[in-house]
Amino acid sequence: MDIPTEKLRSEDIIIAVMGPTGTGKSHFIDVLTRQKPGTRSGNELKSHTSEVQSTILEKYEGNQNLVLVDTPGFDDTERSDMEILDMISKWLEKTYRKKIKLTGILYLHRITDNRMAGTPLRNLRLFGELCGDVAMGRVALVTTMWDKLRRPEAGEKRENELRENFWRGMLEKGSTVSRFDNTLNGAEEIIQGLIVEKNKRETLLLQEELVDLKRRLNETHAGQMLYSTLQRLLDDQKNAIEKLIAQIEAQADRNPQLIEKLRKEQEKIEEELEKTLVDVRRLKVPLSRRIILFFFGRKGKISVAEGALGVGPGPGLAVMNRHFCMRTKFFCDNRDSELQFVS
Repeated sequence: MDIPTEKLRSEDIIIAVMGPTGTGKSHFIDVLTRQKPGTRSGNELKSHTSEVQSTILEKYEGNQNLVLVDTPGFDDTERSDMEILDMISKWLEKTYRKKIKLTGILYLHRITDNRMAGTPLRNLRLFGELCGDVAMGRVALVTTMWDKLRRPEAGEKRENELRENFWRGMLEKGSTVSRFDNTLNGAEEIIQGLIVEKNKRETLLLQEELVDLKRRLNETHAGQMLYSTLQRLLDDQKNAIEKLIAQIEAQADRNPQLIEKLRKEQEKIEEELEKTLVDVRRLKVPLSRRIILFFFGRKGKISVAEGALGVGPGPGLAVMNRHFCMRTKFFCDNRDSELQFVS
């Protein structure tokens, strides 16, 4: 049964289910809640979760309810990564303000993926920045789709590579690894592994940044990770467009059909580039805020710092920007430069 966020209780066992689109998040919940296969997940390899959804199993552990939180992947088919991060952050912030913490997190990964690059790697990095080091002890890394493998030994090899390389840092901080075999018993064992220490709950880094440190979403570790990722994507899209233009010019009038095909591809990438630009602009942290965060952000006293320095809304902030740029000419030539601080 789905439950609105307003009805969640601090004593509930709350487990978030995260991971890229198509890894079986909704399917896992279908199995655990004994629903007909495909009730939530459908049968296609595309996103069927367009918003954060909570499903409750009443009195799952004694008198405690189990709440499974289904989240859309960062590679959602309908929404941009920025929109997904914004959606997840609002849910996490809302629950944290109500003194509700997650019992644990399941991060699902397809064992059928033969390489860890592109979308899966981007998802994993964003997940890491969203959780932070402290909360890693409450994370279960779950591999799915073992039944889709032609050779089980190939899956075991990939799992070992994940352990030794991509998941190593998370495992060193307390995360565990499990395999989901599409059975109810298998799902219950994975959940049980997280609720053994159900009272040991940790605050996610994103929650701490948004609520305790009073940072804006684009100033968080997850926001900045996505910003860097989108900047690289922007460069790739620009390069792709330049190559297509060169190909079109090289063809001249020799192959009209090929030229038409290349132009359609160019238009498609240009549309994607425009969407990327919108998200990049939303995530960009103005120089004035970076200055404040650099000097005061570690303690989370951003608003206090603004008042103490007289750099709240108004001309004072612009004066401080100009003064800072004059003192750091090596790093920036104007107020809009992409100054990066290393803290």
